[in-house]
Amino acid sequence: MGIDPADTGEPASGTGAYGALGFFGGAGTVTGAKYLVTSGGHRFLLDCGLFQGLKELRLRNWAPPAFAPTAIEAVVLSHAHIDHTGYLPLLARLGFRGPIYCTAPTADLLRVLLLDSARLQEEEAETANRYGYSKHHPARPLYDTSDAHAALLLVVTRGYAEPFAVAPGASALFRRAGHILGAATVEVRLGGARPLRLVYSGDLGRRDRPILRDPEPVGEADVLLVESTYGDRSHALDAIDRLAELVRDTAARGGVVIVPSFAVGRAQELLWILRRLEEERRIPPLPIFIDSPMAIDVTEIYSRHGDEHAVDRMAPPGGARFGLAWAAHHFVRSVAESKALNERRGPMIVIAGSGMATGGRVLHHLRLRLPDPRTTVVLPGYQAAGTRGRSLQEGAKRLRMFGEWVTVRARIASIDGLSAHADRGEILRWLRGFVRPPQVTYVVHGEAAAAGALARRVREELGWEVRVAIDGQTVALDRTRSHCVGQPGGT
Repeated sequence: MGIDPADTGEPASGTGAYGALGFFGGAGTVTGAKYLVTSGGHRFLLDCGLFQGLKELRLRNWAPPAFAPTAIEAVVLSHAHIDHTGYLPLLARLGFRGPIYCTAPTADLLRVLLLDSARLQEEEAETANRYGYSKHHPARPLYDTSDAHAALLLVVTRGYAEPFAVAPGASALFRRAGHILGAATVEVRLGGARPLRLVYSGDLGRRDRPILRDPEPVGEADVLLVESTYGDRSHALDAIDRLAELVRDTAARGGVVIVPSFAVGRAQELLWILRRLEEERRIPPLPIFIDSPMAIDVTEIYSRHGDEHAVDRMAPPGGARFGLAWAAHHFVRSVAESKALNERRGPMIVIAGSGMATGGRVLHHLRLRLPDPRTTVVLPGYQAAGTRGRSLQEGAKRLRMFGEWVTVRARIASIDGLSAHADRGEILRWLRGFVRPPQVTYVVHGEAAAAGALARRVREELGWEVRVAIDGQTVALDRTRSHCVGQPGGT
């Protein structure tokens, strides 16, 4: 089921008393988040993400932006994931020179993620030139490591619950969102004595989960942007039990468990869960290979930011000291070490990037082991349309990798309960924390079915005015109304 036209608002003209808000990604899709705030003649972005997944979305990364990068005065980031930050190097290449505001943990993660993204862009262009499969000769990267370094020089950190100026007449404030390390909701205040409050949820995390503190409530908003990745479903309650069952069964058959995993958040939580299961003797002791230099670096960053940890939930059995690594873990950094895993037989567990099997070392493991029926591929979270992970999830019998078709005989198991995203019920619980309804709520960062379903639930259960954001739409920011004002201009 898609979006009901009634969910999207009605066209109008002009801008509101407090300015306008434009949706240039992260609307109707779960990727490419860019929300442009224009107020008092000043412009800044909430998030600056790269489009991923479907080819038609990825091609948008190459199109001229709908706004002039040189006119953007600042960027405020909710968290470090590439679909929220990966366009920053290109923004810097195109002339942006303002500050990029984020939390300190997010800044640490950006140093890893943006450089890795640039390296992947360079490698993809190099491979295309080597094998001649690009339509462009020579193929060029979207951006390179020098662009990533230029963007990183603009990063400015701010603490939680500490208001800071973004532009003249505009301030912002971070609160913990619980999604990944450093993730924050963003409250923006526009105007003077009686400011308008614009709140952006970023990606909301879950309550009572390992490692990170719970999402913090937000009391008030005039205009709210809420994510909807899982807006049409609930996470499985038995996810950890299911993971334990899959590991036990695969180990008994001498197989290999392959987990395509995001390097940030997912990999660290998986490490903790597997340690807990082994200590509780719910899975046999198995070698666990973390085949992702980025995930290894991120794990070290997680360990450094102990103030982000939910310490009261993290004490393992016996009261041992908290940690993400133990003897069963093998951190695989070099390419040679990664290739050596091809010679190993199961049982074992391989955690490798990327989380939706769009690239990275996991592809080599999948190419080798997908034809083996003893293999189990665990998909531990959302798989976007157009990704290999989504194809596996939907029962593909063949998967194209490295220019060849690979037969799928392995067992494919999805475990949505391990997602770092709040599900429908958890989003609604967070919304109920508002002391009064926002004047208007825009549902963002979700595919059409999920966004439309969440909008209807919010309307029916909370009685709020809610609309699904439309990609390319600009809405007026006003204390009494927020409505569509047509298509964006170029400045």
